[in-house]
Amino acid sequence: MKLKDLKRIEFWIASVLLLIVALVLVFDTNKRSDNGEHYEFIVSKITYSYFFNFFLPRLFNISTIYLCFLCLNFWLIPSIINKKNELLSYFLIIMLMVVAGIVFGVSRTHSHTYELREYNTLTQGYNRFFFDAFTKAFLLVLALSAYTCLKQLIIYIVDSMEGESAMQKQLKMDLALGLGFWFAGVLFWIGTGSSYQLTVLWTLVMLAAIGLVIYSLYYLLPELYSKQKKFSTFFWTVFLVSIILTLPLSVLAVFFFQRNIDAAFILLAFHMPTQMLISVPLSWFLYKKRLESRAEITTLRTELGKSDANLHFLKSQINPHFLFNALNTLYGTALQEQAERTGEGIQKLGDMMRFMLHENLQDTIPLIREVDYLNNYIALQKLRTSPSADIKIETLIEAEFRGLHIAPMLLIPFVENAFKHGISLQRPSYIKISLQIQENVLYFDVCNSINPKNEQDPEADRSGVGLANVKQRMSLLYKDRHDLIIRENVHEYFVHLTLTL
Repeated sequence: MKLKDLKRIEFWIASVLLLIVALVLVFDTNKRSDNGEHYEFIVSKITYSYFFNFFLPRLFNISTIYLCFLCLNFWLIPSIINKKNELLSYFLIIMLMVVAGIVFGVSRTHSHTYELREYNTLTQGYNRFFFDAFTKAFLLVLALSAYTCLKQLIIYIVDSMEGESAMQKQLKMDLALGLGFWFAGVLFWIGTGSSYQLTVLWTLVMLAAIGLVIYSLYYLLPELYSKQKKFSTFFWTVFLVSIILTLPLSVLAVFFFQRNIDAAFILLAFHMPTQMLISVPLSWFLYKKRLESRAEITTLRTELGKSDANLHFLKSQINPHFLFNALNTLYGTALQEQAERTGEGIQKLGDMMRFMLHENLQDTIPLIREVDYLNNYIALQKLRTSPSADIKIETLIEAEFRGLHIAPMLLIPFVENAFKHGISLQRPSYIKISLQIQENVLYFDVCNSINPKNEQDPEADRSGVGLANVKQRMSLLYKDRHDLIIRENVHEYFVHLTLTL
């Protein structure tokens, strides 16, 4: 996804959320569902107005959050990252924080006026209100800035993957996903109004988990796997590493919890279960899955290499230039000797070879070229069987195809099979071939007599290979667009193919 498209999606999501919240506030005017805040005003004997004490403060707050998101995400933070007007951007961020703090503070003085009675003086109350408001504004700007920076980091990681090894790309993706998951949790705790200590615990535990997973996937597990170690070795190694990490994490937790030693025990209660029950199984599962994927890819590459080698070997057995030159020489000799039938056969054979060496490599070809190949093959077979009066070959093939295309060599196996098993030079036999087009549907019929197999023919037992191949190709290329009917009795073999082109 391009950055421009992502920004467009972000803008519309934020705008729709703002509109939904605004509409909820508007439609809620008659219900006066203000979470019971008006009762606090009544108890404090302060005049209450739903519009001024609830609706407007909420509307100003959500509008301020929306505008902060737009300014930071689309303008100020990108300007700092791209090093454009950095000083101005920093100044505007500070001003944005101040304005947001003022809006939050003024809104609270209207929505929570009754709380002012809890303070000794109004000045003390207002100071507390605005201190909390500026703290909220600071955290809001910090969270939105962190979101924008993390988004830019992930985009940078993805864009910088070109030209890198697969392991480097995977490492960056794993790191980006881990940081994204951690930051989503931070936004969740801030959005639900949880204490900052909970956010700190989440950060310490999750960053430790991300580090352990990365360490396991890219160093520990490959090392243990090369030594054929079992899961138990991996488990106890991570357990030991987690114990070692407990010391620096506990020091950080005590520091953020205002030097409360209980924070170390709280951290331990979350840290060890998370690493043992989540990080260890997740690392093991991901590594095993990736090993299976790599093994499968290696197998596929090996098979593909074998297929390519076989294909190149087969191609190397035939020199097209030599064959065409030889056919041209034979064709010229036949004309000089006035052997017209021989010359005609050589010419058709050359056309067939040119088709097989060139057009047969394409995904689809014009239907007229497939039919030309078919006609050349039939003509050559007629030359071979013409001395026998007991062999009848009837063809009804249309000549107009209106630019239709077909996969190459799709029809010829049925005709080859008919000539292979339907013609006998010792007994009466026949072949009937029909090809018609209605709109974009092809109707192809091949009917032939059945003769006993010639035991001297080395190809006698290989007749099913071509038909099996063409059936497989049709199931892949024309799935749900073809209907193949094959019937056989003692004296006759019949094929009917309906194909939507």
